[in-house]
Amino acid sequence: MHLGRKTAHRKSMLANMACSLIEHKRINTTVTKAKALKQFIEPLVTKSKNDTTHNRRLAFSALRDKTAVTELFRNISDKIGDRPGGYTRIIKLGNRLGDNAAMAMIELVDFNEVYETQKPEKKKSRRSRAKKAAAAPEAAAPEATPAQAPEAETPEAAETETKKED
Repeated sequence: MHLGRKTAHRKSMLANMACSLIEHKRINTTVTKAKALKQFIEPLVTKSKNDTTHNRRLAFSALRDKTAVTELFRNISDKIGDRPGGYTRIIKLGNRLGDNAAMAMIELVDFNEVYETQKPEKKKSRRSRAKKAAAAPEAAAPEATPAQAPEAETPEAAETETKKED
């Protein structure tokens, strides 16, 4: 996307927006700028997973801000280490009052405390044969009932045994 700007202006604008996103974890902008920023920052976040000098230099050449690169490789890469992609989320906010431009909020997904980031439980499969076969040996060997189980070693039980021996 060209965003109505020349190349140098566009690269500077995206670098500044990316630094702001890294620093604040979410920013408000227009929908088209948010989509362009998403394409700009997702590869950088992927590079931050592998903390090498080369990847740091690539990130610095894109962002041109040492503190943003440090934040990206320290804090952000720790939180998104197991995520395979989709590090940002774009939420549309409506239109701006002045010029009626479509506005959006772009945020880093793992830094939003509002949404619960719990992993969903695994679905139960419809294949129940494997479970029935595994449960069959347990059913064949019944557990000892409380009447058959040996008495628990409690102080009271120990006292009664010593009295019986006397």
